Amino acid sequence: MTAEQPALAGLAPRRRVRRPAEATSEHLPVAQVVVDRPVPHLGVFDYAVPASMAASALPGTRVKVRLGHQDVDGYCVGRLPASEHSLQPLRRVVSPEVVLSPPVLDLCRAVAHRWVGTVADVLRLAVPPRHARVEAEVWPVDDAGAAVGTAGLDAADATAWHPYPGGPAFLRRVAGGEAPRAVWQALPGIGAPWADAVAQALAVAARSGRGALVVVPTAGEVAAVGAALSSYLPAWRPGAPGWVALTAEDGPAARYRAFLAVSRGEARVVVGTRAAAFAPVADLGLAICWDDAADLHAEPRAPYPHVRDVLGLRSDLEGCALLVGGFVRSVAAQRWVEAGLAHPLVAPRDEVRRSAPRVVALTSVELAREGPAAAARLPGPAWRTARDALARGPVLVQVPRAGYLPTVACRTCREQARCATCAGPLSIAGPGSAPVCRWCGRVSTDWRCPHCQGTVLRSVRVGSDRTAEELGRAFPGVPVRVSGAAAGVLASVPDRPALVVATFGAEPVAEAGYAAALLLDAAVTTARPALDVAEQALRVWTAAAALVRPASDGGTVLLVGDAAPVPTQALVRWDPGWFAARELAERAQLALPPAVHVAALEGPRDAVVALLGRAGLPAVSDVVGPAPLPDDGAQGDQQVLLHPDGERQVRALVRTPWQHAPAVADGLGAAVAARSVRREVPVRVRMEPLEVW
Repeated sequence: MTAEQPALAGLAPRRRVRRPAEATSEHLPVAQVVVDRPVPHLGVFDYAVPASMAASALPGTRVKVRLGHQDVDGYCVGRLPASEHSLQPLRRVVSPEVVLSPPVLDLCRAVAHRWVGTVADVLRLAVPPRHARVEAEVWPVDDAGAAVGTAGLDAADATAWHPYPGGPAFLRRVAGGEAPRAVWQALPGIGAPWADAVAQALAVAARSGRGALVVVPTAGEVAAVGAALSSYLPAWRPGAPGWVALTAEDGPAARYRAFLAVSRGEARVVVGTRAAAFAPVADLGLAICWDDAADLHAEPRAPYPHVRDVLGLRSDLEGCALLVGGFVRSVAAQRWVEAGLAHPLVAPRDEVRRSAPRVVALTSVELAREGPAAAARLPGPAWRTARDALARGPVLVQVPRAGYLPTVACRTCREQARCATCAGPLSIAGPGSAPVCRWCGRVSTDWRCPHCQGTVLRSVRVGSDRTAEELGRAFPGVPVRVSGAAAGVLASVPDRPALVVATFGAEPVAEAGYAAALLLDAAVTTARPALDVAEQALRVWTAAAALVRPASDGGTVLLVGDAAPVPTQALVRWDPGWFAARELAERAQLALPPAVHVAALEGPRDAVVALLGRAGLPAVSDVVGPAPLPDDGAQGDQQVLLHPDGERQVRALVRTPWQHAPAVADGLGAAVAARSVRREVPVRVRMEPLEVW
């Protein structure tokens, strides 16, 4: 007799009910879909379009499809009349909203190829996440603002460009529908004259009936350009065309609303941060990258593209004008100039002298007469300059670090103080505070130096808070304001005597310009072990000095400390073009980027060697390494014992002349895809990395 266990009511196994097959669309029944999976070997897949989705599964819409054993997101990128394969149907159309235009798709594919990434990764940068509530909003129709191209500015009236030889001609070509490319070295000045020039260039493009966009590093600069642009074009509102700000800081809803305004054609001018480089502006006529040397323009997510180069690709693909500008000329932009890919827009030297402040470098040589006082963080000449300038207005004090004492050391032996638990660096958050580890957060109340058994700490690096405290004692009765990430970034300060202590990039604008600026700890700024340390030092110094009144109005900038001589000379002479040309020439001699194209390959030694062997690199390529990564090498012999040589993390550099860069991208891309198909150990590939150490 066989025992049976009866099933309880409601717990019987559910049978899988198959849906009846739906009829396929009669018109263009095949949808081409790019799936949202960052797998190198995945391409475009064909799916059948059910009849119920025929009108909604348009190119550029979000869809759900079956891939393997799961439903995944994707984008419909095309419709075809037939396919050679037996197709699965689309699962559903997520939204009928077209969010991916053909020009942006072409740009994403070009970016993925150049930086050896996947189209899915680039699409995540280009298209913001869907916000269903915003998408369902009903926008009114404003017939009064429907005319496009009537607002803006005529090229002849763009007065901000008159000081630059070639500037008016550049704008005339933009207005005429041409595609010039220029590298612009902006003049300093009270307020934000660079923002006025950018706004006028955008308005000229809008007047010609074409779209325009500008990408800036921070939201503060978006606000500066927006304030200047409002004099020529209205700000967008639902139903009324105008310019729109596209930044991640606005939040998901506001960002998606601004994106839809652009994709629907209501906003033809975009001002935004990094992701705005992919904004779907219709009939793009002008793309601008302001302050292209800023590290915020480099995308930290795969495939790590740079805004300057993304806009360069967009200029090639869409035939739009390109303007790359800043107070300094980046070394990468200098390569464009010397290669004939862009024309320089630089004001004459007499115009530079009228606009720039007087710059003095207080090095140890200039301070020798001060005797022992020369070693002070605020030497006598700097104190006297600040004292005299405070009678005329605010004084800017720029420091490289935030906090109080971000780095401390033993007073006896001068060894850096580290945590006894994790060996992390110790810092002091305020007066009377105990040292705290910056890594694990442990408080070291009973710290003792392991080298000399000392118990007293001294400062090694001084932050903005400690600087403000010292200045308050040195100038009693003078207001001291701090601007930075921790204390809050100030947008502007009034034209009253005050000391404004700011970290890099957080310098507020003074209403009538600063009477003087003190750039402290210059030696610290140029001591960082990085390839672009001199370029970044000149960039942050010049950005602060540009906020100071001209020398004719008594504006003075003091660079305090023994910084590297080349950026120091470039600041004193206010000649960033000379610096960029010299820097590029030195890198060409050493075969360093951007004089040559560089690809960095990181991963286990065996995997990196196999990838190099399969890539089919051009014969002119120079492979450096593989060599252990710096983090691995720091662990010494223990790393060698714990990991076999073939599994050690290494890095190889592939250096190639720029004319062969596309061939390198082809070879590495094919090799990465082949490893993905075989499910081999992945290798991280970074094309044109900012850092190669």
